[in-house]
Amino acid sequence: MKNNLAEFIGTFWLVLGGCGSAVLAAAFPEVGIGLLGVSLAFGLTVLTIAYALGHISGAHLNPAVTIGLWAGDRIETKTILPYVISQVLGAIAAAAVLYIIATGNGSDIGSFAANGYGEHSPGGYSLNAALVTEFVMTFMFLIIILGATDDKAPKGFAGIAIGLALTLIHLISIPVTNTSVNPARSISQALFVGDWALSQLWVFIMIPILGALAAGAFYKFIKS
Repeated sequence: MKNNLAEFIGTFWLVLGGCGSAVLAAAFPEVGIGLLGVSLAFGLTVLTIAYALGHISGAHLNPAVTIGLWAGDRIETKTILPYVISQVLGAIAAAAVLYIIATGNGSDIGSFAANGYGEHSPGGYSLNAALVTEFVMTFMFLIIILGATDDKAPKGFAGIAIGLALTLIHLISIPVTNTSVNPARSISQALFVGDWALSQLWVFIMIPILGALAAGAFYKFIKS
């Protein structure tokens, strides 16, 4: 239960910090933080929670990470479902808090940092571009996670490597899909946007998971 609560709080922080920066601060008049600021915000959420709660639950904060770690023989099968449920619920709770804040000045939520492709991609990128982006970015994210947390890796630096990796991933892929690589983060925002966000949600659930599974299998192969 303590591990699951840690995953709930950790994913809550990731969505509130990352999506919150995108919704509230990215284009704020005159002092907006822009793409660079949002990318850094996502990385900082992971970095801070990795050191705050990583020793309790591992700070996965992401169903794709949990599944990728399982594919890499890092966690047991019984861990997957409780972690994924906790992550999704934490993300939804954060989106609910963000919704209350974002509508506090009378505005509507707009796209609410939801993930999308085609006309709902920030840069108008196609479905094929979204599929490739989400797969490759999640694959590389898991390779970095698996490597940085390996027994042979330098101790104490995993949180920094993983947080910076997520920052870099967002710098690359926000224009394409608004960056998912995390089904929980995508689900939480899509639930509040509805309509197109829900119809395109399958991409941001299925593809990150496939990328994570591929990375777990690949890392296990090169380590064997």
